[in-house]
Amino acid sequence: MTTALIIVDIQRDYFDGGAHPLVGPDAAAASAARLLAAFRSAGDPVVHVQHVWDAPDAAFFRPGTPGVEIHPAVVPLPGEPVVTKAAPNSFLGTDLGERLAAAGADELVVAGMMSSMCVDATVRAASDLGFGVTVAHDACAAPDLEFDGVVIPAAQVHGSFMAALDGNYARVVTTDELLTAR
Repeated sequence: MTTALIIVDIQRDYFDGGAHPLVGPDAAAASAARLLAAFRSAGDPVVHVQHVWDAPDAAFFRPGTPGVEIHPAVVPLPGEPVVTKAAPNSFLGTDLGERLAAAGADELVVAGMMSSMCVDATVRAASDLGFGVTVAHDACAAPDLEFDGVVIPAAQVHGSFMAALDGNYARVVTTDELLTAR
């Protein structure tokens, strides 16, 4: 059994000063960095995923802007694969599945941003493709959302999505739980 770490969209636009800041991205990136260090140390596969929104009306992740860049906390080392995507699901229109197959990965650990969009879509797709998936929930971040005139705080957005994934599409745990089990 080979476990790969997938780091989804931990990019500068999601941090203070970026075009679409989330709530708590620094803490999430620090937890993701701990996971990344553990996977690197063990020699386990790591894949970075980078969203590029190449449209004239793109609100963030625009090509050529500092915001599209992967955050320094989890910047890829030379030789670590970076999968570029244009949709929330990291498998859609990318070679992520092929890269994971080439690495022999059958289990995934997922960290990243946003809990309510790209993390959710990627985890569900991975599960549907037959991967065993674990989400490090404290290595993910979400935004406040609004629905029907009501603002839903990021903590509730994040909690709702993690609750929906847990036991159905993934096992949802803390970074400490993952690192203790490694």
